[in-house]
Amino acid sequence: MSPLSAGLGFKPQHVRDALDASLPGLWFEVHPENYLADGGPAPAMLDALSERHPVSLHGVSLSLAGASPPDAEHLRRLRQLIDRVQPALVSEHLAWSAWGGTYLPDLLPFPRTHDALAHVVDNLARSQDALGRRISIENPSHYLAIDGHAWSETDFLAELVRRTGCGLLLDVNNVHVSAHNLGTSARAYLDAFPLQAVTEVHLAGHGVDASLDGGLLVDSHDAAVAEPVWELYRYVLQRMGPVPTLIERDGNVPAFDELMSECLRANDMLSAQEKAA
Repeated sequence: MSPLSAGLGFKPQHVRDALDASLPGLWFEVHPENYLADGGPAPAMLDALSERHPVSLHGVSLSLAGASPPDAEHLRRLRQLIDRVQPALVSEHLAWSAWGGTYLPDLLPFPRTHDALAHVVDNLARSQDALGRRISIENPSHYLAIDGHAWSETDFLAELVRRTGCGLLLDVNNVHVSAHNLGTSARAYLDAFPLQAVTEVHLAGHGVDASLDGGLLVDSHDAAVAEPVWELYRYVLQRMGPVPTLIERDGNVPAFDELMSECLRANDMLSAQEKAA
């Protein structure tokens, strides 16, 4: 298979288009939680996709920033899926989503304290050991400032890489959303980001909550990638070179051809940067 270039978040309604697509370097990403059943149509669909294209598993439930270790049974089932489909990449979020055995339908923030770093390092190391794979950690979206940080986010991520050998997933839309909502500089964040550890980039659309003064940007994944995000993507490519890049779309999902047009735009930018290197 060709080296990974630009890819798409896989949607079951696009299965025939995805199987028939032939763009060099095309790959697809799924949330593994949707494919952990022991049988049935969803795992069979993923098996067919993985035979045709490289796939990536992007988890949403390890709760790496939680106080408790990741669920051992979930890790066992995830390892089975990894062994079966042999994903090109495995990733998760810098967030918590479980407390006292209860899973919450969100990826929640936390103060980046020394104790929090120790918990995330331990949970991430346990997960990588159980899965037999390096995990890449995604930078989060922020909607309000939280007090009590001992680490900047970029330094926290760099220290995770140093202590665990993990990779990083740079979500450029999250950078744009967070900078707008917190009144910070997206480019300054990218300048400080440990780009040498990035294994994957995400691009997505966002929404605007106009009920708040100034408008809150929401990482909604229900729109096309916005032009400011494309510009930040160009900026980061110039600094780190081409990296496998995913177009995410989870709501208001359009026809496959419309998603492929965004994928082709990312692919063209990756190719241009490769030629310029």
